[in-house]
Amino acid sequence: QVQLVESGGGLVQAGGSLRLSCAASGRSYSRYAMDWFRQAPGKEREFVAAITWSGDVLNYADSVKGRFTISRENAKNMVYLQMNSLKPEDTAVYYCAAGRLSSRLPESMDYWGKGTLVTVSS
Repeated sequence: QVQLVESGGGLVQAGGSLRLSCAASGRSYSRYAMDWFRQAPGKEREFVAAITWSGDVLNYADSVKGRFTISRENAKNMVYLQMNSLKPEDTAVYYCAAGRLSSRLPESMDYWGKGTLVTVSS
């Protein structure tokens, strides 16, 4: 069992930066791949970024590549999403998720946090 709690969301102007954090609990956390997804109002949940349990393989959605960076600190049970050059279209609820295999598919993830809201103003 893995519990996930996101933090770090808020209101930021376009071009600004935010760092999201995901605190994980559970003995098996470090063996899970970790993803960030997001869901904008009226839209489906979409993949943002993923990192394997070892941290050596990273994947990003094309829409955030070069602007967002995912990282993890297994010793601290933490996953991060550094978001730079934010755009209004990045506005969404951001979710942290854990899965036994790294995947871009929400249905492949085993555990989810409740999300943190990011609002980017133009």
